Amino acid sequence: MNHPLLTTLTTAGLSREAIAERTSEIFERVLRDSAYLDAANFHVFHPQDLRRMFDLYDRTFFQDGCRELLGDVPLNFSISKRMTRAAGKTMRREQRHRLHGTVRREYEISVSSTLLFQTFCGEERTVTVSGLVCNNRLQALQRVMEHEIVHLVEMLLWTDSSCAASRFQSIAGKFFGHTQHTHELITPREKAWTQYRIRPGDQVRFRFEGSHYTGIVNRITKRATILVEDPEGIRYSNGKHYRKYYVPFNMLEKVE
Repeated sequence: MNHPLLTTLTTAGLSREAIAERTSEIFERVLRDSAYLDAANFHVFHPQDLRRMFDLYDRTFFQDGCRELLGDVPLNFSISKRMTRAAGKTMRREQRHRLHGTVRREYEISVSSTLLFQTFCGEERTVTVSGLVCNNRLQALQRVMEHEIVHLVEMLLWTDSSCAASRFQSIAGKFFGHTQHTHELITPREKAWTQYRIRPGDQVRFRFEGSHYTGIVNRITKRATILVEDPEGIRYSNGKHYRKYYVPFNMLEKVE
């Protein structure tokens, strides 16, 4: 594909100073113009904030190349409470018309509100996203958006995208100064351990509908998934039967 965006990617590159200047300007504009963001450590945000941030990045770094390539193809933005490991996700959906054979394509960029809102709550450790230190939620949101924009750029130009591949990391480094492709936002698993000393495999007690139960922590997301032995429960690979409970961390008591 011969497109100005491809030319930009293969010929351009920015200094650390230029990247910092451009991203700082986007930071100020998003915070100033948003109807939802009340501070750098905001307590609520809206898909419209993601859309505005994307358009500023596309215009500032790629001369609206993403929007030009998208044309009439929809690009949606969403905020997810269910994403507890990935800070962001970029998806391409395709649906073929059964009669005409035409393909309807759309893209979506999602951001995890769970990870953002349980980070920057007074924790003592340094928070980094894509290898860059973040001092507040808005900076972290910017780094997440930058990462997802690179995914979108690759999907638009080459269909496939992998943040573990050299092409992705080269683009992210040249345009945004990223040195890694992972984040260190506070995950539910880390929160469960640092605040409650609970982790998968632990035996715990809890109260549910007036009764006391003892079980094993099987999984940690926004709540802990507890398996309690029950003859009428589902049979697992170890041959035992368990009933599954979803319990907030603060309702669990670790059995030492």
